[in-house]
Amino acid sequence: MWTEIDFQISQVTGSKFHTQQRKSVAGGCINQGYQISNGEQTYFVKLNQASQIHMFEAEFLGLQQMFATQTIRIPKPLCWGIAGNSSYIVLEWLEMGSGNAKPWEEMGKKLAMLHKTTSQQGFGWDLNNTIGSTPQINTWTNNWAEFYAKHRLEYQFQQALRRGGNFPQHQQLLAAIPQLLADYQPQPSLVHGDLWGGNAGFTVSGEPVIFDPATYYGDREVDIAMTELFGGFPTEFYQGYNQEFPLDSGYSKRKTLYNLYHIVNHFNLFGGGYNSQANRMISQILTIEDLRNQVSPD
Repeated sequence: MWTEIDFQISQVTGSKFHTQQRKSVAGGCINQGYQISNGEQTYFVKLNQASQIHMFEAEFLGLQQMFATQTIRIPKPLCWGIAGNSSYIVLEWLEMGSGNAKPWEEMGKKLAMLHKTTSQQGFGWDLNNTIGSTPQINTWTNNWAEFYAKHRLEYQFQQALRRGGNFPQHQQLLAAIPQLLADYQPQPSLVHGDLWGGNAGFTVSGEPVIFDPATYYGDREVDIAMTELFGGFPTEFYQGYNQEFPLDSGYSKRKTLYNLYHIVNHFNLFGGGYNSQANRMISQILTIEDLRNQVSPD
C-alpha cells in the first residue's frame, strides 16, 4: 500500500518520493492519520476503507477550491486514491503551533475573505460530501431557505428518525423555515462547512489554518454559527471577521437554526443527549418565531 502511495506522490510532484519515516498521528475520529517523510519532504496521509473513497475525493476537491482562493491557509491537497484495501488522501504537512490574540483576529479576517468567494449556480456544490461520516447532500438550489430546509435539516431528521430519534416539533420547524428566513437573501459563499475549534489552528509561525472541511456554497453565517457551538472562538476572531465582512442583522436569531444541523448530526453520529439538546433548540427557534409573529396591541 505505501509503495503505491509513494508512487502517486512521485507522479504528482514530479520528484521521486520514497517513505523513510512514518508515524501515526491524529486523523480525526473517522480516519487513520500518518506523517510520512523521505528526509526532505513531509506529507500528511489519511486512510480509511477503500469503500470510503468518495469521502476523500470530495475532501480533495473542497480543499483544492479553498486553496485556490489564496485567502486563508489550507493544507494543499496532493492526491487521493485507493491502495490495497484502503482509500487515502495526501496533503501538505503543516507544523502546527498555537495562536494568541493577533492570529485569531487574522483568522477572522481571512475567513471573511474566503466567504467573499461566490457561485453563480446558487447554493450547493458539485459533489455530495460528508459532515463527519454522515452524507451531506449538495444539490444545487437557487433558494437558500429551500436548500437549508431540504438538504440540511430534513435530511438529517430523516436519518435521525431511522436511528430512533424523537423530534415532536421537527415538521413544524421545517414548515417554519421559509418564514424564519423571509426577507433574508444571503449570497452563496464558499464555506468550510464544519468549522469548530478542532478544525482550525495555527502554524508554528502563527499563520491561521483551517482543515477537514465539509465544503459547499451556502450562507456564510453557517461557519460563524458553528464557531460558537462548542465553546466559541476568542473575541478577536469575531472582531477580525466583522472588520473585513460585517455580519448581516438578525444573525443572532439565525445561528441557533444553523447549529441545529450539527446537533442533529451529532445525534446521528454519537446518539446520547444530542436528541434532547436538538429538541430544546427547536423549541427555542419556534418560540422566537411565535413571538415575532405576535401583533402588539395598539
